[in-house]
Amino acid sequence: MDLTFATANSGELAWTAMKWILHLAAFLMVVFHCLANRKEPAPTVAWIFVAWLFPVLGPLAYLAFGIDRVPYKGFEKHLADQKLLAERKARERHSLPLAYWRSVHDALATTAPSGAAQRLEKAMDFILPEYPLLGGNSIKPLVTGDEAFPAMLNAIRNARHHIHLQTFMFKNDSSSREFLDAMAERARSGVRVRLLYDRFGSTYAVWSGLFRRYRRIPNFSIAGWTQANVLKRQFQINLRNHRKVLVVDGREAFCGGINIHDENLSVNGSPPIRDYHFALRGPIVQELQYSFLRDWHFITDENPDAILTEQYFPRIEPDGSAMIRLINSGPSATEMEIIADVFFLALALAERRLIAVTPYFVPQRDLLHAFRAAALRGVDVRLVVPARNNHVYAGLAARALYGDLLKAGVRVFERRPPFMHAKALLVDDTVAIVGTANMDARSLRLNYETNLAVYDETFHRSMRSLAEAEMELSDEVNIEDWLSRPAKQRIIENLCYLMMPVL
Repeated sequence: MDLTFATANSGELAWTAMKWILHLAAFLMVVFHCLANRKEPAPTVAWIFVAWLFPVLGPLAYLAFGIDRVPYKGFEKHLADQKLLAERKARERHSLPLAYWRSVHDALATTAPSGAAQRLEKAMDFILPEYPLLGGNSIKPLVTGDEAFPAMLNAIRNARHHIHLQTFMFKNDSSSREFLDAMAERARSGVRVRLLYDRFGSTYAVWSGLFRRYRRIPNFSIAGWTQANVLKRQFQINLRNHRKVLVVDGREAFCGGINIHDENLSVNGSPPIRDYHFALRGPIVQELQYSFLRDWHFITDENPDAILTEQYFPRIEPDGSAMIRLINSGPSATEMEIIADVFFLALALAERRLIAVTPYFVPQRDLLHAFRAAALRGVDVRLVVPARNNHVYAGLAARALYGDLLKAGVRVFERRPPFMHAKALLVDDTVAIVGTANMDARSLRLNYETNLAVYDETFHRSMRSLAEAEMELSDEVNIEDWLSRPAKQRIIENLCYLMMPVL
């Protein structure tokens, strides 16, 4: 009896020891991986504690959710970009049209106005060497789909050679079908049409079969952006292409924040989503063209011989006085967090005035500190956000940050409905940064985004007037009222802020 008990007891001890050895081994592997790869201290410490406190489940959770696979997926995009860049440079040496493209690119690279703008440009020369500042452009704001959609559809219907449209969101509604029908009509007439949509942003359109009816049309190629593939055990749905670019015949372009669906239009007296898009002409169009073709080549692997041709990069004469620099950002090796760096530099270099208009304000701590520092040194800093957000948790997370801003002297305006999806950062009276990027972790770290840094007095005045119009339709947040808000509200806001990395 004693021998049986002793044998059973020793077996239990051996099993317990084995479990501890396995737990310790898994824990040490998590620690090693965290310390070898993770840069931010708070998540690193949190994952180490989770791995120790929850045997088996902790290491499995880290394996599923804690490993940052974004750099690996971004590196695939980087390799594709470098491949196309090599093809482009080879053609520049042997093809007059692309040599002319490069000569125009270099000849119109110019110097920004003095002051903060010039210092910002010096920094951007370093972090954006492939995208120099180009002069000789025109840029016109288009407010809501009421202005943007007719202008875009007119350009599409008058296309003679090609149409390249890239967007984050299509819906299976009348606006989406109108765009697709217009492109299909031109494709049937011999115009080459390429459409690139984000599969996550356009999920409903994909599952409802919107694109299937257009796939057999000659000259009309449709591709969905995704870096997730279950067959290849790739589950990365976070890397979304948030760019919204239309290039027609290589001579005119549109870029901004407006997705293609009915909510961007006035319907039966109902106001549209408040958003900005921009019509562009001049050399900047070729930069937007190449940006589109880089993404298209990555997804479709279409032969560079077919897309790096004179027809897609025609000779463009100067068409205005605006100086513009393209700012592409995304999780690829050469573009990681570039838009965050540009935002930070703009905030740090402002001397008199800063106006930020954004639908989602959940930035990294360094950007939050840059807002506060600008206000503390006497810059007039104003932040305009929606009073009622379409993503409730994102709006609540933003409100958790108001206290730090208000105490530093930042003025916060909550724009009354309709929902405001507009994005703009205006620095002093010289530079306006506009485009697709929001001030949240997703845009700054995960999404592929396209912004423009614009130096033009007329355009800046137009954007400032738009921002002031948003403020007139806003309620300014009072610091005394804010500090006395109920504890329940503070708890909910802070809880939503904990979700910042995934907002």
